[in-house]
Amino acid sequence: MNVEEMISWAETPLFWVGAFTVASLTLWLLYRLLTGFRIWVLGNGQLLSPKLGKWLARRGFAMMLISRSQEKLDDVARSIGKHVKHDEGMEGRVHDGGGDQQAGLLVHINNVGVSYPYPEYYLHIPDLDNVSNLYLKMGTLSYCMFSMTRLVLPRMCERSKGVILNISSASGMYPLPLLTVYSATKAFVDFFSRGLQEEYRRQGILIQSVLPFFVVTKMTRIKKPTLDKPTPERYVAAELATVGLQSQTNGYFPHAVMGWVTTKLVPTSIVIFLGATMNRLQRTGYLRRRKLREQKNGQSLKTE
Repeated sequence: MNVEEMISWAETPLFWVGAFTVASLTLWLLYRLLTGFRIWVLGNGQLLSPKLGKWLARRGFAMMLISRSQEKLDDVARSIGKHVKHDEGMEGRVHDGGGDQQAGLLVHINNVGVSYPYPEYYLHIPDLDNVSNLYLKMGTLSYCMFSMTRLVLPRMCERSKGVILNISSASGMYPLPLLTVYSATKAFVDFFSRGLQEEYRRQGILIQSVLPFFVVTKMTRIKKPTLDKPTPERYVAAELATVGLQSQTNGYFPHAVMGWVTTKLVPTSIVIFLGATMNRLQRTGYLRRRKLREQKNGQSLKTE
């Protein structure tokens, strides 16, 4: 068989292989576009409504607010206003598994505004033992042993409906050097949530892992919102539209694009390297500023 005969023999099979490949890629791209349109444009409609249970103020839910800080609790209650009912007996019913309260939506935020004071190497973290203990308690044990999830999930299973939103962080999508303990606990929340979703989805329970990037908050020290750093209100509005459509979500379309790029397009080793480089620069800047402040304070004391 000469070269021309070989080419002629292979032409038809290669044509169909190419056609199948192009058709598969086209269908995959169309599916992704339609899925993205369904999630980020249409949203979930009226999925989150009081039909889930008696207990988001704006959508007609009654609300139960729990915090370790009474001051922060009062601030949130005032911002929500007339939708919040103060109940002195609430704490007892919470520890009693919710009592007669029909918990339909649980938003579990367990970082209580705590992060590293600045990016730092593990062994050099100030007060390492206490910091590690705090993160492990808040980021792991509290979700399994002392959490509202454990209290309200049985009642949700009885009624075969309910939504639990566990707020993790995009830093849990891959290791983040110099914020290693924080990143690892956020990864736990993500894995824990997705595992629970598979366990209880057949019982009508929706458990979602939420992994935001930067949002304008006191903890992030970001004051001015941008397209990729939304206000909490803008982020929450976008995130709630993903409930029931994604078991794991970045919650906000620009964040979803960032998550897709950093997990699908860029190799993990490069993401880790870039994260470490960024945090080293932040660490250097923080330590330099702290040293200048200490020198300035020392000079002031000498003057006095």
